[in-house]
Amino acid sequence: MTTIHSDRDGEVTEKMAENIAKLEQLSTRLITAVSGKRQVPQSLQVPGSDLYMKAMGAWTAEAMANPAKIFEHQIEYWGKALTQYVEAQHKMVRGDFTPIEDRTGNDRRFAGELWSRHPFFNYIKQQYLISSQAIAQAVDDLEGLSAVDRKRLRYFSEQIVNMMSPTNFLGTNPEALNRAVETEGQSLVDGLENLVRDLEANDGELLVTLADKNAFEVGRNIATTPGKVVFRNRMFELIQYAPTTEQVHRTPLVIFPPWINKFYILDLKEKNSLVKWIVDQGFTLFVVSWVNPDPSYSDVSLDDYIEEGFLEAISQVQEISGEEQVNAVGYCIAGTTLSLALGLLEKRGRKTVKSATFFTTLTDFSDRGEVGVFLEDDFVDGIEREVERHGILDSFYMTRTFSFLRSNDLIYGPAIRSYMMGEAPPAFDLLYWNGDGTNLPAKMAIEYLRGLCQEDRFATEGFEVLGERVHISDVKVPLMAIACESDHIAAWRSSFRGMQKMGSRSKTFVLSESGHIAGIVNPPSKKKYGHYVNGDWKGSPDDWQQAAEFHEGTWWGRWGEWLARKSGKKVDARIPGADRETLGDAPGTYVLSHTP
Repeated sequence: MTTIHSDRDGEVTEKMAENIAKLEQLSTRLITAVSGKRQVPQSLQVPGSDLYMKAMGAWTAEAMANPAKIFEHQIEYWGKALTQYVEAQHKMVRGDFTPIEDRTGNDRRFAGELWSRHPFFNYIKQQYLISSQAIAQAVDDLEGLSAVDRKRLRYFSEQIVNMMSPTNFLGTNPEALNRAVETEGQSLVDGLENLVRDLEANDGELLVTLADKNAFEVGRNIATTPGKVVFRNRMFELIQYAPTTEQVHRTPLVIFPPWINKFYILDLKEKNSLVKWIVDQGFTLFVVSWVNPDPSYSDVSLDDYIEEGFLEAISQVQEISGEEQVNAVGYCIAGTTLSLALGLLEKRGRKTVKSATFFTTLTDFSDRGEVGVFLEDDFVDGIEREVERHGILDSFYMTRTFSFLRSNDLIYGPAIRSYMMGEAPPAFDLLYWNGDGTNLPAKMAIEYLRGLCQEDRFATEGFEVLGERVHISDVKVPLMAIACESDHIAAWRSSFRGMQKMGSRSKTFVLSESGHIAGIVNPPSKKKYGHYVNGDWKGSPDDWQQAAEFHEGTWWGRWGEWLARKSGKKVDARIPGADRETLGDAPGTYVLSHTP
């Protein structure tokens, strides 16, 4: 049997006693930090009570109409739990302290050796997974719920189950206990220090620090691709990057990143920078760096983002480059808004955009994917009340929402390592960026959530933009869309359906392996995630994938070749600031604005 070790069995060492005393001192700071916790409205923490009422009503109705089914579920659960208990007891009676056969399957939360070799912890693990599977089955088999309510009930019940995992509690986490004994309690002191630090940094609200905040500095060791800020207004700074080739394609490229986060996800380190890669391929590249809005932006709308953001940026790129047309990229929400802008330009008869590329973009919200559990009226009503009070949707809410979509990876796993194991956060550039969030203006946030996410007007009756009603079919420029197979924010099947409905006669769809970020920031040097391609738009997304060709490695090269065909002949490289005064070096000043 694998045991938990200490240097002096059965004794509390002097160092351990000192560390226990330190824990008591830190507890005082902990209480102080928690006492100043921000008041988060109930409507932004849990789903409305009507979901639970529907679930209880459905369960009661089923219990009355089909009691045998309920008993069958219960007996199956009892049978598995009791069988495991009896088998464990029989082994112990015989003096055999090895774990019993594990029929619960693999779960990476329990990858540590002690979970499989220590009889007590293995027993706890198996009982937890047996219970988890029983709860999931009960939800899936419950009749009388709509598909939306069933999906939400499954998600929120899963959150409760995840929270109750034995890995999340010191007394039932053998790895944390072992570390505490080996370090004579120092790991617990360090962990509590980490916990108190996070609480104090977030007004008493628990947001786990995912990356070492001192390891990176924007403009010093991330977001370092050379360039100049060539334009600035209240909505954005426009960065023109310095060429690395003697000649460049005639048609310039402008990238619109999402304003939910900051643009430097596309320019982390040199080895994984899409910005640098694009420049190295011989394109004149401009990138929009959005402002981080404060309450003075409360009345800023989607119209303002389109007029003062997208259209203004395109106009500036035309003026600087001397070209009548540009190629454009929109990422996530900026892809959605770029499609609105393209529809508007089509209505106005303006051919300023030669081609468009969408990264992980939704334009058809009929199926909102995993994030849809937060897009029903209970949460959106709560968001509306919150932004009416404060003028912005604080980045705190977006960060927490996206983290809960991957709670084991972005909340509980990091919390275990930081608070129970006493580990310092890693120096991970992508996670550093993930914690550098931005606010959303009140008016724009509600327009997006109501008119696009909930009512799906762009793909149905049309969405009003600057006095014109635009429809998804108005998007007629040549298009390429890159979606990501395990994207939990922009479901790839919904992205595909949106592309199907666009009016363009030239459409290319690429499905990358991995998720919302890793599937996009996927440099050729990593040779990590592959991608699917298929030119047949008939049928469902799953039909498309089944018939698609899989290619090893990133999609960057495929996109670069496509973009080159849309970008004209080569001309002498354009130097930022050659024809106008620049406003500073890349990455600019807006990207340095942090949410208080």
